[in-house]
Amino acid sequence: MNCCAGEAPRRALLVSAHPEPRSFHAALRAAAVEELEGLGCAVQVSDLYAMQFKAVVEHGDFLAPRSEGPLNVSLEQRHGWSNQSLAPDIQAELQRLLDADLLLLMFPLWWFGMPAILKGWIDRVFVSGPVYGRSAVFERGRLAGKRAIVAVTTGAPPQAFGPDSLNGDIRDILMPLLRGVLGFTGMQVLPPFVGYQVPYAGDEGRARILADWRAYVRGMDDLAPLPMPRLADHSDALGSGVQAR
Repeated sequence: MNCCAGEAPRRALLVSAHPEPRSFHAALRAAAVEELEGLGCAVQVSDLYAMQFKAVVEHGDFLAPRSEGPLNVSLEQRHGWSNQSLAPDIQAELQRLLDADLLLLMFPLWWFGMPAILKGWIDRVFVSGPVYGRSAVFERGRLAGKRAIVAVTTGAPPQAFGPDSLNGDIRDILMPLLRGVLGFTGMQVLPPFVGYQVPYAGDEGRARILADWRAYVRGMDDLAPLPMPRLADHSDALGSGVQAR
């Protein structure tokens, strides 16, 4: 990744979701920061557990609500963004996201998905208006031009994942995030990095995973983004009365 292109350093936002600061996840996170900084990136880290980030959307997220009626989250998000009245923790993380050229999400795979705290970060920070809109999705998403990486660790070995495996293909498992969040908002999504069987890999196995992860980060420019649908090819997807623009 050429983080030094242009007059200012490129910026990366690393969002980390693991409850144990002494975990192998923490070693992977530190390696990512080191490699990115070595490439000239300015890196910000949101360690969600250390921050005790609130994962629940609620009325208190909107300091000057547009309505006292039932909570319509997307409408309140748009209103809060336009009036700069989102809760301070949302506003801070949203600004980090908007400033970043690269978003890196790191987490252990729990129940075929991400930890709840990371889902809550997405729910609260991927705000309607600056991040996406009804006709501003996929190639028209408002995060177009950014790149995204998902890095996960698993307890199961590689043979437990794949088209005919017990658990299924890892990209299918991650598709709600890869396509439904990152691709949906316009980002170029690179192939996910997976560290398999971490609790049982032993020191040598974990050292190999760490080395592979460092090589992945250094070589990300050589990775082709995952294919994503185009809104322009699905003119009926928005329903009646809405133009894809």
